Amino acid sequence: MKNWPFRIGFLIVGVIIAIACWQFYRSTQPLPGQVVVPPPVSEAPAEPVIQHPLTATPEELKAAGPVIDLEKPLPELKQSDRSMAAILARLFAEQKLDRFFVLEHFIERFVVMVDNLPRRQLPATHRPVKETPGQFLAHGERDQLTIDPANYQRYTPLVKMLAGLDTRQVVAVYKRLYPLFQEAYEGLGYPNAYFNDRLIEVIDHLLTSPPVAEPVFLIQPKALYLYADPAIEEFSAGRKILVRIGPENAAQVKALLHQYRRELTAANG
Repeated sequence: MKNWPFRIGFLIVGVIIAIACWQFYRSTQPLPGQVVVPPPVSEAPAEPVIQHPLTATPEELKAAGPVIDLEKPLPELKQSDRSMAAILARLFAEQKLDRFFVLEHFIERFVVMVDNLPRRQLPATHRPVKETPGQFLAHGERDQLTIDPANYQRYTPLVKMLAGLDTRQVVAVYKRLYPLFQEAYEGLGYPNAYFNDRLIEVIDHLLTSPPVAEPVFLIQPKALYLYADPAIEEFSAGRKILVRIGPENAAQVKALLHQYRRELTAANG
């Protein structure tokens, strides 16, 4: 954590749109000494229970506006990079996206990021958001190190850009592209799971992140910084991001996540 990268765009663009083409295979080999008992042949695998089905009426999809051509068929996932780059450019009003995002295989990267936010670490080589410019800033003496409040300003431009998006438009784009997200999620080794359920689960995980009092104290036993509070050090990757970006940015991100959750679950009551 000597130079903690900022991965928050993962967090919302993550809630928002879908990403491009990396495959993560779970091992299906039994552990040494493990006895694997196959299920009875007569039993069919249980159908997955979808908790948050994603539905969209033609009127709802129209909220996508000029961002995506609703009459045009979706590209294949493995050939979706160019289409996604164009959609994101229109969604973000032609801002310099390459400043923040890795556009190659964006849908797959986004899905990998969302799936891993509640875990301890994000896969370093498959993230959709680039490292934030500048270096992580600590303040104080070695036995009283804290996160320097000036560090939080590094993340403000991306948070403001995400806050400037039209929530209904973003959700409409996500719904139109959803088959690509689902395909990428199944490619991670979840053939019977529903990506939108995982997305809502991750949003809820972030929204229930415990508050952290300022200042946030650090220790540096070796080269990397760690949180002095063991409870914070045990946070998931997503919850640690909310700590690193600072209380004001975190409050803005949580407000955005509330909005997106409301839009994504509106049809389900």
